[in-house]
Amino acid sequence: MPDDVCIAYDCRMLASIRYEGRDLEAMSLAPRYHSWILREFAPYLGKRVAEVGAGSGTFSVPLLRLPIDSLLAVEPSPEMYPLLKKRFLGDARVTCQRALFADVSAQYRGQFDSIMYVNVLEHIADDAKELQHVREALKEGGTLCIFVPALEWLFGEHDRSVGHRRRYYKKSMEELLENAGFEIVTIRYFDIMGVLPWFFLMRVMKRKLTENNAALYDALVVPVMSRLESLVAPPFGKNLVAVARKKR
Repeated sequence: MPDDVCIAYDCRMLASIRYEGRDLEAMSLAPRYHSWILREFAPYLGKRVAEVGAGSGTFSVPLLRLPIDSLLAVEPSPEMYPLLKKRFLGDARVTCQRALFADVSAQYRGQFDSIMYVNVLEHIADDAKELQHVREALKEGGTLCIFVPALEWLFGEHDRSVGHRRRYYKKSMEELLENAGFEIVTIRYFDIMGVLPWFFLMRVMKRKLTENNAALYDALVVPVMSRLESLVAPPFGKNLVAVARKKR
């Protein structure tokens, strides 16, 4: 489908899915953090990939360094989409589409090896219905890769300001995936070291994530914790990472 196809939006719906500070939330100045997330997903990615809620393409850039054949980058935000399209102009592997995935998934029935949601699913009102659209667009045995905020007791003003509707527990994610027709390949908490700083900064002091916070954490904490968590899965964490396979 041409990347300049225009999707007709209901304005109220569009406002509800804008990602305020989407790239900041995804820690755009934290390349080590992005690499850490991607290492969790890389063994399960196929050749044809879709990234839902791609923002301006911050996570898409390292993703395209992997041996994938094509990437569909879907982004509904009118602020982020022009940046996304400009970033990958001339890259034949990338198709950018301004849309809600629910509105276009039927066009890609059974086409993708892998579909990724990185800091996106928590924004969607009906996450269970969203996963039905994902299942429709995946090939048999295709994989769904999810990265979301975890631990509902960490939910605070920052979550609300960036449009989060929830945070997840491991058990709730397992149930969500299984009820949607997926079998879980791996699911684990992620970034245990981030829990206490997040709680005090975001819940107690009611601050927001800043570029300086993200860059400092990326430089000092991520190199150590990514190694440790690759050896021992933490019992809890600030985020949750999951890979699930479409049941045959």
